Amino acid sequence: MTITLEPWGPVEPLEPALSVRQVLALERVLAGEPEVVAGAGQLDRPVRWVHVAEAADVGVMLSGGEMVLTTGVLLAGDENAQTEYIQSLHRAEAAAVVLGLGRAFPAPPDVMRRAAERCGLPMVVLHRPFPFAELTEEVQSRLVRRKFAAVSLSEAVRTALTGLITAGAPLQLLLDEVAQHAACPVVVTNLAHRVLATAGERSAVDDVLRDWERIARQAGGSEGDGWIRAELGGRGERWGQIMLCGHRGDTAGGRLLADRAAEALVLHRMLGGTSAHTWEEQSAQSLLTDLVSGVVPARQLLPRARAAGLPVNRRTFVPLVVRDGDPAQLERMLRLLGMPGLVAELADGATAVLLSLARDQDAEALAAHFAARLRTESGESRTVVAAAAPRIVWDDVSAGLREAQHVADAVADSSAALDLPAVVRLKDVHLRGLVRLLRDDPRVQSFAERELDGLLCAAGDDLLAVLRTYLATGRNKSRTAQLHHVSRPALYRRLEAIEGRLGVDLDDFEQAASVHIALLAHDAQQG
Repeated sequence: MTITLEPWGPVEPLEPALSVRQVLALERVLAGEPEVVAGAGQLDRPVRWVHVAEAADVGVMLSGGEMVLTTGVLLAGDENAQTEYIQSLHRAEAAAVVLGLGRAFPAPPDVMRRAAERCGLPMVVLHRPFPFAELTEEVQSRLVRRKFAAVSLSEAVRTALTGLITAGAPLQLLLDEVAQHAACPVVVTNLAHRVLATAGERSAVDDVLRDWERIARQAGGSEGDGWIRAELGGRGERWGQIMLCGHRGDTAGGRLLADRAAEALVLHRMLGGTSAHTWEEQSAQSLLTDLVSGVVPARQLLPRARAAGLPVNRRTFVPLVVRDGDPAQLERMLRLLGMPGLVAELADGATAVLLSLARDQDAEALAAHFAARLRTESGESRTVVAAAAPRIVWDDVSAGLREAQHVADAVADSSAALDLPAVVRLKDVHLRGLVRLLRDDPRVQSFAERELDGLLCAAGDDLLAVLRTYLATGRNKSRTAQLHHVSRPALYRRLEAIEGRLGVDLDDFEQAASVHIALLAHDAQQG
């Protein structure tokens, strides 16, 4: 059903939690030596209640789902009455009929058995005397306890999810709560079956996502297999669904849980001003962040990538990182160019873009085309698009994204001073890239501190800026003076002060190179 914008509705009537098969397996029933003589293929019918009834027209007193107990005392000797009794139960959609053998019927009556078989109505006979009151008491108490447990579950889930929403919790925390109650993977998708979010034990979720396309369209429609769905939507518009995947509890309880979860997600979206599209962004961000970090092996992330809609079979992957790019604009650009891919905002103004191209496409040419169009559309000629070499093996994508991020970081603080191509690669960042790569090495940090010690103080900030420009321009004094708006004599005095503090001769190539490397390392560490 479509969830409306009324956040929490009343608890809906639950289907019974006991089947005919389960009732017959109760210890008290087994004492009566039950035997199924008809309708053996229908023993999974749910039992809503238990009644003792002898009248031939018993069906008029039933509302469906009852297990009817009878001694047949009013039916003995009248085959028409026996047939009508069974047909009446069938018309009333009774769950089963249980006949206690004794004085009325010392053996299962063929007329009733044949009628029950024709109707598909489970018919059970009890070979030993059995007090019906014990059976009704046992079943009724179990049904009441289970219905109470279901209502308690509903209230517990409602309270927990409402508390999370009130506290402004993100979508993931809501789904984690649902997965904990459901004890199975939980998946949220859009109408195209693209996975927006998941929760549950990671290995179990990966098993579900590994063949998601087939599962979502085929097995996902069968609640009998523990796949329970509730649609997401409001104001007459459907925009997704939440699925409990492989729920092992009662179907009715699972359906209630799914409905409660769906109501919470709709409320979360409404109050948070988010959309299904925003959830797609969060899904891509989680996936690409995990790929960049390398904490989770790329192979384990493959099911998530496939379920998120990224083509992964026989593809060429192009890892990109865009500095100061608008993720929404990048997504629009991919759609405009017809390039399948994922976009996710990383830290420090960087946005990762993972393109998935057909093997016969020119990956480098398409990356250059993407960068050129991005500069044109954004109106920013200095937009930096860093790229790693194309990968044809999924396991190499993580390293590719880290390489692209490394390249983007290497030019982050100096793009104005460098003549960069539209797509910047590792070979374009030269020494700066190497220093960025080694910036966390304690030996490099110690080297930078030692070489620049005379300028690493508040009084040396202006001189450090002059030194940075002087070295970045290839020790061009005229250009450095121009950029710092000082005269040539004033610049000479500052360069002499720098040399004095550092104890170096900047006209000596090796000493200037040493200072330059130290300055690059210092800037990389600060960045």
